[in-house]
Amino acid sequence: MAFNNAISNIFGVSPIRPLQNHMSEVIKCVSLLEMFFSATFDDNWDAADALFDEIKVSEQLADDLKKEFRIHMPKSLFMPVSRGDLLSILSQQDTIANLTKDICGIILGRKMAIPKQLHSDFLAFAQGATETCVKAQKAINELDELLETGFAGAEVKFVQKLITELAAQEQKVDKKERKLRKKLFNIEADLQPVNVMFMYNTIDQIGELADTAEQIGNHVELLLAK
Repeated sequence: MAFNNAISNIFGVSPIRPLQNHMSEVIKCVSLLEMFFSATFDDNWDAADALFDEIKVSEQLADDLKKEFRIHMPKSLFMPVSRGDLLSILSQQDTIANLTKDICGIILGRKMAIPKQLHSDFLAFAQGATETCVKAQKAINELDELLETGFAGAEVKFVQKLITELAAQEQKVDKKERKLRKKLFNIEADLQPVNVMFMYNTIDQIGELADTAEQIGNHVELLLAK
């Protein structure tokens, strides 16, 4: 009885709400990325450190929610969404929080100085990646409505529109990434090779944030097709 109550307390009528709660904590992480970069560009490492602490708190809360989700999720669900699908989406969401923490942790640990001529492009890139993640959250937040409508009708069209917008946003981030890489390439001969390597790695990870958000949208789209 206690175990059944635990499941009920966490999942309620369905496991969608805990998945949405997890995504909410994930978004709290990534939404601090632009502010973190701004602080480092101002050489305000105390502010960057404080923001990193906030990111770590949200990442840990997301990690706790992920563990609770996995432990208490029923083996069988009487729903049109499979257990495997939900766990895959959960894992993708978790990747966003982990990447955000890794990006900021490396920059803070190295006190990595990004050249001023790249600042505006880095901020635009980080902002674009964050917006892509927020669009993925919008799709996740519609899952309960999709369940209520039986994955049919106007709600499906609405979610498909969200997914299309998400894919378009990810393409915009790709363009920002190419522009930033080109600018870094043009000045990399004047920089320390190790710093250049870490900057390219940071660019890769920010791009991966947007890629992962798009994967979440793709997974929701697959649910619509089942």
